[in-house]
Amino acid sequence: MGAQLRVYKRRIRSVTATKKITKAMEMISASRIVKAQRAVAASTPYADELTRAVTAVATRSNAKHPLTHENPNAKRAAVLLVTADRGLAGGYSTNAIRQALVLTERLKAEGKEVVAYITGRKGVQYYGFRNLAVADSWTGFSDKPTYQDAKTVSATLIEAFTAETVDELHIVSTKFVSMLTQTAADARLLPLKLDEVELSDNSPAKAEIFPLYDFEPSAEGVLDALLPRYVESRIYNALLQAAASEHAARRRAMKSATDNAGELIKSLTRLANSARQAEITQEISEIVGGANALADASAGSE
Repeated sequence: MGAQLRVYKRRIRSVTATKKITKAMEMISASRIVKAQRAVAASTPYADELTRAVTAVATRSNAKHPLTHENPNAKRAAVLLVTADRGLAGGYSTNAIRQALVLTERLKAEGKEVVAYITGRKGVQYYGFRNLAVADSWTGFSDKPTYQDAKTVSATLIEAFTAETVDELHIVSTKFVSMLTQTAADARLLPLKLDEVELSDNSPAKAEIFPLYDFEPSAEGVLDALLPRYVESRIYNALLQAAASEHAARRRAMKSATDNAGELIKSLTRLANSARQAEITQEISEIVGGANALADASAGSE
């Protein structure tokens, strides 16, 4: 077997092994997307109802709560960036990081100092490699976040906000639109923008007018109890949507890698066949040439 043919066969074996890995990862991501979508669908009504309750308290009372009262002299803004713990998901984490950088520049243009908080190893690695300051980070749950993870993250952010370490809280995450579309976007969580409250399209809060309420013990007390839950639910919903987006992006990337591996195997197989044919042709030519030389030698001796 010629050296060139051995090279082609070795590359075909290598690409075939890679194709098996990418195909397995594609199937795993496809199975996890369904669970992630169900988790998003289950958490969205809870987050919407909390948002509805908080909005009702804030709009139907004269309470001036720090979590709903916007500071006109805001100087520091916290930005929570949600990325993946693992790669092989196409541009999923890159798009979220790019959106965070755009938001950071916008906030700096407004004269605000930006304090970064990150979930996911990809974001931590990006900021660490570029020596960008990070106030706190969390890793290990990007593909399957729990409500406890959201509580841990939100507790740190709420503490920073209530202690007036930061004046605003923004979140940058990836929204799951469909299996083919995931969009990186940013939103301000605190202070709550009453005229820009984000609700799902089928939320009853979009169709109903808030009734009048009596608040016990007080509107401020209700807000103290509801707003932390509001932040937790919104962060949890963002983590779940990001997880679904991560699985969808990884499935798409792995399918593309599997298809490319298949095309490469076909191309290498054609090259290997051509090399083998050339080798066979050369061997036949050598045999025919040797036979002719022997025939000529025999004829000359006679």
